[in-house]
Amino acid sequence: MRVVIVGAGLLGLTLGYELAQRGAAVEVLDSRASGLGASAVNAGWVVPAAGAPVPAPGLVLKSLKWMTRKDSPLYIKPSLDPAHVRFMVRMWRHCNSRDFREGFAAQLALAESTNEMLDDYVRDGVTFESHSSGLLMAFLDRHNLNHHLDELDIAASFGLDPQVHLGDAVREIEPALRDGMGGGIYFPHERHLDPVQLTTSLRRRIIELGGTITENSPVDRVERLDERIVAIRSGEQRFAGDAFVVAAGAWSGRVAGLFGSPLPIRPGKGYAVDITPPPIRLQGAINLSDAKVAVTPYDGRLRLSGTMEFAGLDEVVNDARVQAIAHAPGAYFPDYVAPSPVPVAGGGMRPMTPDGLPIIGSLPGTDNAFVSSGHGMLGLTLAPGTARALATRILGGALPPRLLPFRPARFIRQARHMPALTPSGAHR
Repeated sequence: MRVVIVGAGLLGLTLGYELAQRGAAVEVLDSRASGLGASAVNAGWVVPAAGAPVPAPGLVLKSLKWMTRKDSPLYIKPSLDPAHVRFMVRMWRHCNSRDFREGFAAQLALAESTNEMLDDYVRDGVTFESHSSGLLMAFLDRHNLNHHLDELDIAASFGLDPQVHLGDAVREIEPALRDGMGGGIYFPHERHLDPVQLTTSLRRRIIELGGTITENSPVDRVERLDERIVAIRSGEQRFAGDAFVVAAGAWSGRVAGLFGSPLPIRPGKGYAVDITPPPIRLQGAINLSDAKVAVTPYDGRLRLSGTMEFAGLDEVVNDARVQAIAHAPGAYFPDYVAPSPVPVAGGGMRPMTPDGLPIIGSLPGTDNAFVSSGHGMLGLTLAPGTARALATRILGGALPPRLLPFRPARFIRQARHMPALTPSGAHR
């Protein structure tokens, strides 16, 4: 079976690797080099415990408040574009407890075996820096900590063993924190890794297994016969296959439109900055929960990442937000001094959906096209489970039950009302 995958980021590469391992002939395309964008510019966290959907109770009021600040952790650019307005209204409708808890549980189920699968990758020759030191959510404000306690039962039901440390007891987990902390929640089973090393090694392994990676080839046309996709094109290049997958990150909505099923996927931009050498030594990854900044210690460097910016489909870096990220640790760590000047930051666009859940499965209106996108800030956490389950479906198996909450068909009505998309803007 020949499978053509559009998108050589984390989702496309993990799926290509899974399919190649099972004997499929795999071709992975990208409009630029592989492993760029959000696949490289992220915290490097594999953290099911932080797998809650973005739409959450209270987010509407917070987003309205944050919109007035240039350095806020969440920014929604005002726009009268109908697609943007519809997306935000749908997202706000999902900011309720029922949808939040159901979505959280669904994503935890999808990520349940991620660590075991990553260990399988290593045994198969996929190499990357990895640290199994857990995740600490640190709080300056006790009230903010209390707000997170109601959802710990969900994480506990999946064996993630959340441990609450009130006040300065949190310094037993991370001694570098300052006195007077509000507390923290520690999840001992989480890990972090180097995402660039992972995508680089997956690319190499796919080629070793007989697959092909074709870069700098933006898809602009789709050939179909009734409901069956025959081939896709990039300029004069033609890629025929038995099955096709859209895994183009924030561009997936546009690419899916070429297949006749435009999907409501919009970019949520985030930034990452690496500081070398690290200004402080940490025991593990820390979520500065009040500031919404992720702190990731690697060998010889410290990565700071954060923000969610709903704006244009571009990777332009907002200096005000980068400055806020670089200075945020100073409120938590007495020995931290922000670098001056701040190192050059990278911007990556996470593929976001109105309900905060991925879109995984068969593209409506086609017999042999699929989609794997919309994973938001959880690409690393959810990619292995997504790849394994979707590969089973692509190769003729039944749809794994854990994919049911993420079916593309849930957006079919919305998709029919989305504006037509031209091939020229299909896939950057």
